[in-house]
This record gives sequence, C-alpha cells and structure tokens, in this order.
Amino acid sequence: MSNRKIPKHATASEGFPIVGIGASAGGLEALEGLLKVLPVETGVAFIVVVHLDPTHVSLLPDLLGKRTNIPVLQIEDGMRVRPNHLYVIPPNSDLSILNGSLQLMELPQPRGGNLPIDNFLRSLAQDQEERAVCIILSGTGTDGSLGAKAIKGQHGMVMVQDQNSAKYDGMPRSAAATGVADYVLPPAEMPKQLMKYLRHSWNLPPATVVVNEPKDVQSLQKVFVILRARTNHDFSHYKKNTICRRIERRMSILRISELSDYVAYLQKSDGEVDILFKDLLIGVTNFFRDKEAFAALRVAVKAMLAAKDDDGAVRVWVAGCASGEEAYSLAILLHECMEEVNRGFHVQVFATDLDENAISVARAGLYPTSIEEHVSPERIERYFQKEDGQYRVRKMIREMVVFAEQNLIKDPPFTKLDLLSCRNLLIYLGPVLQKKLLPLFHYSVKEDGILFLGSSETIGAHTDLFHSVNKKWKIFQRMSSERSTHPILYFTPPRELFDSKDTLAPELVHKAEELSALQLAETILLQSHTPPCVIINDACNVVYIHGRTGKFLEPAEGKASVNIIEMARQGLRNELNAAIRQVSKNKLEAVYPRLRIENEGSVVQVKLTVRPVLQQVSMRGLMMVVFEETSAAEFEAPALLATGKSKTVQELERELLNSRESLQTTIEELETSNEEQKSTNEELQSTNEELQSTNEELETSKEELQSLNEESSTVNTELQARIDELSKINDDMKNLLDSTNIATIFLDTELRVRRFTPSATQIVPLAAVDVGRPISNLVCSLNDADLTTQGELVLKDLGVRESEVDSVDGRHWVMRVSPYRTVANVIDGVVMTFEDRTERKRQERAISESVALYRKLFDRASNAIALVDCESGQFLESNDAAFKELGYSQEQFSHLRVKDIDVEHTIAQLCGFVEAEPNGGPVTFVSSHKSKIGKIRKVTITIEGVVYGERTCLLCAWIPND
Repeated sequence: MSNRKIPKHATASEGFPIVGIGASAGGLEALEGLLKVLPVETGVAFIVVVHLDPTHVSLLPDLLGKRTNIPVLQIEDGMRVRPNHLYVIPPNSDLSILNGSLQLMELPQPRGGNLPIDNFLRSLAQDQEERAVCIILSGTGTDGSLGAKAIKGQHGMVMVQDQNSAKYDGMPRSAAATGVADYVLPPAEMPKQLMKYLRHSWNLPPATVVVNEPKDVQSLQKVFVILRARTNHDFSHYKKNTICRRIERRMSILRISELSDYVAYLQKSDGEVDILFKDLLIGVTNFFRDKEAFAALRVAVKAMLAAKDDDGAVRVWVAGCASGEEAYSLAILLHECMEEVNRGFHVQVFATDLDENAISVARAGLYPTSIEEHVSPERIERYFQKEDGQYRVRKMIREMVVFAEQNLIKDPPFTKLDLLSCRNLLIYLGPVLQKKLLPLFHYSVKEDGILFLGSSETIGAHTDLFHSVNKKWKIFQRMSSERSTHPILYFTPPRELFDSKDTLAPELVHKAEELSALQLAETILLQSHTPPCVIINDACNVVYIHGRTGKFLEPAEGKASVNIIEMARQGLRNELNAAIRQVSKNKLEAVYPRLRIENEGSVVQVKLTVRPVLQQVSMRGLMMVVFEETSAAEFEAPALLATGKSKTVQELERELLNSRESLQTTIEELETSNEEQKSTNEELQSTNEELQSTNEELETSKEELQSLNEESSTVNTELQARIDELSKINDDMKNLLDSTNIATIFLDTELRVRRFTPSATQIVPLAAVDVGRPISNLVCSLNDADLTTQGELVLKDLGVRESEVDSVDGRHWVMRVSPYRTVANVIDGVVMTFEDRTERKRQERAISESVALYRKLFDRASNAIALVDCESGQFLESNDAAFKELGYSQEQFSHLRVKDIDVEHTIAQLCGFVEAEPNGGPVTFVSSHKSKIGKIRKVTITIEGVVYGERTCLLCAWIPND
C-alpha cells in the first residue's frame, strides 16, 4: 500500500495506522458487509468496540471470523496490536490503548451508563495521533461522537456509515451531525476509500500550511478571498494558527499536499468552500459553562438588578451564542436573580451567531439528556420539559430569548445593554479584530453595564473602557465614556431584530459635545496660569493643546501619534515620563524647575509642571502639563555666586542629577514591569491549568442518551409492541369509520376536508384526492344546506348546531355540526355528522296513519267504549256511543270517574278482576250503570288491561242488557 514495507509482525510503536470501529445495535450486519470486501493484507490493525451484555459470553469473534480471512482475536489485557489483525473487545470491559498495547478495565458504571466507544477512540487519538482512524457503524444513541471529534482533533480520519444503509441510525446520525466526518459511506464502500486515504497518507508527508514563504502568504490570502466571495464572511483577521490547522485537515482528506493546489481546488468546488466554512466556525458550548464563573456573575447581576428602576427593562446580548446553551443559561440566571431580589423586569436576551444551522438548533431549544451533567436537577425540573427522550427549554425562558444570524464584525450591534456576554470567541480572533470589538462592546453597554468574557480572554490594553469586577472569571464593568479616547462609533441602521430605540443615543452625542476640547480647556484654564500647556489623559495621549508648544513637543517620525512621551523633545522625555508617573501614582503636582531642551541647534531653559485635574468628576484621570520658558540668568548666576562653581561643573552636576533621576525612574518602571510580568505569568499559568481542566471535562462530560442497545432488547420489543398496537388501533379506527352508517366529514380550521367516512359520499361526492380541498368547492346533495356557512358559524361561537335536512333523492338526514377538539382541548377544525332518518320517518308516518285509523274506528263504534286510568279511575278516552249511552257531553265525560257511573264496583275492584284472570285476557261481567239523569241500567261490561302512554289503563266496553 506504500513504498515503505511494513513488517508483518510490526508493532504500533513502529508506525502503522490503527482503525477503531464502533458499533451497537445492527452493527453485526454492518461489520459483515465491511469485512466481506476488506483485503487481507492491508498493513492496518482493526479494533472493534461494540456494546455487549456484560453477563454473557460474546460470540462476536467467531461470527466475524467466518466472514473474513483476517485473523480475528478477542482482546486480552496487555495484548500488543499488530497489523493485518482484527481485535474484538470482550464483554464487561472498558478498553484503552497505550503505546500500542491494549489495556482492559472493568466497566466504571452500572449497565447502561457507559460509553465504551467514546472512551476507546479518545484513547486511540491520544496514543496514535494522526495514525488514528475511526469508523462509526449502525447503533442507537450517540456513543462514538465525542471519540470521532477527538480523532479529528489529532488530524486523524473519520468515517461514518450512511444513515440509509444503517439498521439503526442513531450513532451514525449523531457522528455525522458533529461535522467532523470525512466520508459518509455504506459499509461495503468503506474499505476502498480507506485504502485510498491510507495509501496517499503514507506516500506523502502530512499536509502543512506554513505562511512564511511569500507564495504561501499569497495562497492563504486567496483562500480568504474565495471564502469571502462565497460566504460574505472575512476570515483574514482570525488567528492564523486556527485557520491553518483547519485547512491542513481538509488538504489531508483531499490528498492535496500544496496550498496552491488547494486554492485551485477551492476555485472549482463550491461544495468544498462550504465544508471549509463550516469547519472554521467554532461551536463548542454547554449550559452554565464554568459554574464558578456563573456563580460570580450571579453576584454582579443581583447588584445590577437591585440598582435598576422599577419600570426598567433588562437587555442582554450573547455574541457568538452557537447552539444557544449560553443564552438560555443567562436567561435562567436572570429569572432566578429577579426572584431572589424580589423584583420583576421585562428581560430581552438577544443571541446572535454566524452559523445559521446553530441558530436553528438554538431556536428549537431542544437538547439531549446529556445536559443533566451541567444542569442541576432542580433547574431541569423547573426550566425544561421532557419531549421524546430529549429536553426542551420551557416557553417562559424561550420567550425571553431572541435568536438571529449576525456577523459580529460587520453588522450593527445591540445597544443600551445591561449585560454583554462574549465568551471564548475573542481567543480565535486576531489583534486587529479584538481592538475593533472591545470599543464596540463599550459602545453597546450601558453606563456600569457588565461585560462577561471567557476565562482565557482579557480586555488587553483597553483598561480605559472597562474595569475588572472579577479578575479570575473575567467579569468587567463599563467605565464612563468620558475616560475613553476612542471615537464615537457610528453604524448603519440595525436589522429587523433590532429594537426601534437602538439608534445612536442622543445622550452620547450630548456628552461628546459637553466634553469638547474647547470646553475642557476653558474649564481648566480659568483656574490656572496660561503659559503653553497640554491636557493629557491617563494613557499619556494629548486631548487638548493651549498656546505654542512647538519648542517642547514635536510629532514623532513614523505613524502619527498623540502620545506626549513620544512627542517630547530631547532633554524633556525622561523627566516628563517620571513626572507623569508621580502624578498618576500620588495625585500631587510634580515640578522640574530647570530643564534644558535642544530645539533646532539652540538650548531652551524650561520649567516643567505636571498637575492632576481634580476639579470635576467627569475629568478624573486627566493631567495638565505646563511648559514655562525661563532665561539662563534666572537661575545660573545666583547659583554660580552661591557655590563658586563654574558653569560647566553645574551643567555636569545637573546632567548627573537628571541621569540619576532617569535611572531611578527606569528602575521603578522595571520593578513594576517585573511585578506585572510575574502577575501575568501567574494568570497565564492559572489560565493554562483551567484550560486543561476544561478540556478534560469536555472530553468526559457527555452522558449517554440511552443504555447499551444489546442490553435494551426488551425496550426495543416494547417499542415494537407499541407500534403494533398503534397499527391495530389505526386499523380499528379505519374499520369503525368504514362500517358506521353515520356519514361523517372532518374539516380543518380552513374548512378543508381532512377525513371522511364512506357513508359521507352519499351527501358529498368525495374521493381520496379531495382530502385538502375546501368543502365549498364540492357539490352537496342536500337541499337548502350551506355546509361552509354552518362550519364558519361553529368555529365562531364554538357551539353545536343540529338540524333536519333533505337530500335531492328524497332521503331525510339529521345534520349535526360541532367543533373538532384535540386532546389538549384546542379547536382544530369542524366535525359534520349526518344521520339517515329516512326509515324512521317512514315508520313515523305508518304509525301516524295507524293511529288515525284506530281513532276513526274507535269513534264510530256502535258499542260504548272508554279508557280508564287504573290509578285514579278517571276516564281518559271515550267514543260517541259512550257519550250517548250515559247522556254526558265529551267535555263532561272527561271529568268523570268510574265511581260516578258504576253503581256496584270501584276502580280497584275492576283492576282486581283483570289481575285475577289467569291468561291476562279480557273479563266480561254484568253490572249496573247510572246515567246523567240518574237512571240505572243493567249492562254487560268487558274490560282488559292495556298501557296508554306511561299509564296502566282499563279498556272498557259495555252493552245495555235491555
């Protein structure tokens, strides 16, 4: 595979690639597909790490041995790795590699709590560096994703199984989502690509990007030009080491050894430009990153909230928010702090990033269960909700945060901020961008607002913009704009997400006018003598000049500067520097009465005075430097008379005194510099330790999303059972809808057809293609029934409407229109049901006709017939013959009872006769009846029990015996 022959029994320390293969559920099938086409003599060692049941003996070595001629071995503790061999992890073991020797350890956590693939791949990356290769195959969960990142970080190569070919795509999908995969292929195509990569890597030295040569500098600039043309983002001022490392990775993957060749490839391939752009974006973050830093920030935030007005709002900007964890962490912190100080404010958290994909993830607010490692159970319970095995940020926190895509360098900033968080972004930017951003941050933050940086970042030389609140955790507070010498920043109007109030603040313009140089000078000079003088700030920069100072100051050669030390003439610089340091330290006036300055061949005698400006708070930190020119006679003649020394001796003594003072100043500066250097070294050492600790935490702080796939077969079985159950429920629902005689149409909120039963086609000619069409576009067979109007009314008042309607074919229906309610009681449409009442109507007509016929026969019968209530004995119904027989009118008869006409029996006795009849048939007997006029006649009575309505009655018929 290369010009260099690898001995068959070579060890890893002698130099050959090692391929780590990670697999879980469905991995056996993928491994078999890979091994079928893998050559025997590859010069490479393969180590397979899978999720195994720790309580069972593994048959995997035997199964894989049947699929390949490569020797397959189960790993034993201390086994040396050799090329052309395949090694398989044993059950109940965690695997590492050290100097080419495989080390087995017991699983550190209970079942389901281990990530053996991540652990081994990280170990492989540390041990083999660029010789490490990883392949992620089928499996559930996310094990292997962090290991793939570690391999990539050491310039190794990463292969991931194509998700469409994976039986379970959890692991391949997670590994591909990290963005570090060099190849995404089906298992059968992996060996061919692997051999191509290894053959190229071993024939050519590792790709390196060195920008010392002019041609390399030009090539790198061309890369920046291509990136800017394609993405509209300029990376030329990012740190060169960061850019070069990522370009080297892409060159190695593409088997390109020269940067100029890579530039040519970029020009031809838009896809490669996009890949490189994504590789350059930094997206490492997590919730409450550096808990101690957030604890320190909590103190500063509570103080800020306590000082705000009750009607104020809290504005926060998270610059470079990546996938949103930092923004949500700050929102949660603010919510907790407001509760602690018992005050409520309207909170707006603006979170921006360059990466559009990361912004999409942040907006969704959905994160894996591994956040439990960084978020306390109390916060999980309160601020997150479980959805499909993941955690979603609750709505009350999501509503506090607005995400937007933004180029921090080019786009306008947010302003009037109480808190600005920009953590671990400045470390990737060059000095030019850092110098641009810090004044930008100063402009964006309110007076005494908070700047929150990463633990490895600092404000550099911008001490006139921010002062430190917490030195260790890089929390700063904005200083007043009066102390800043930076110009006021102007920007183009903000984009759509910027508050309408975020224009150039009028108070900034007002303050700038107040602090104009003229007003500043007038304020000071009213209380001072007026010889030539200048006003400087604590950075020794001149902010105002009064009088003619050309004899004392001269612009330095080279880049324009307003630093007074650099402008001072010969003979003045050392004393001026010393005087400024004394005034800055002691806040007392410093005077050098006799200085000699060389000015165009002549010597000028000058009295130098430096005094602090303490009159106004807004001028704190300013100093006045006064130059008073004097003649030599004013101090040389008296001195000569008093001492008797010659002029030359006095000049030598004066020069010696100046030299001593200069030396003393230099010694003091050196001591101060040494102290600062020592402090800086200590901070740097501390930062390095913290960075190392952070890196270790990042490597080990990912908790698995689910237990080992092989150990969770019962979960898969249960899932399959639930799927089957859901399928049965869907089948039952379909059969129910198909078999019901009630025509039903489901409409959405736009009154479009969602679903219907087969019976509904009798009313509306619906077909499967009509799903999604408005009901108004379909023909209805009902007379005078507007389905669209009925649906709109129900959606308006959420009532239920029921009415009887007829169809054109003469059928009768009861139409019922009601709102469609979801399980969450949300109105999501309309349900229309149509019950066929045609047969019922026919029966009702038949009954009505039968009743009419009965009534006619009843009324026209020749015998007297009456219907009597068994309970009250009252006559309910009677025919005309009964009226005539007894002499009563119909109205009078309706008020009669049995006792009023029957001389011999009561209603109870009559009912008893019927109950005593064994067959329940009619009973006939003779009795005496009394007419209206009191005449008593013998009659033959026939009675029978019947039910009339809900009453038990007697049907009575009688015939006079005479």
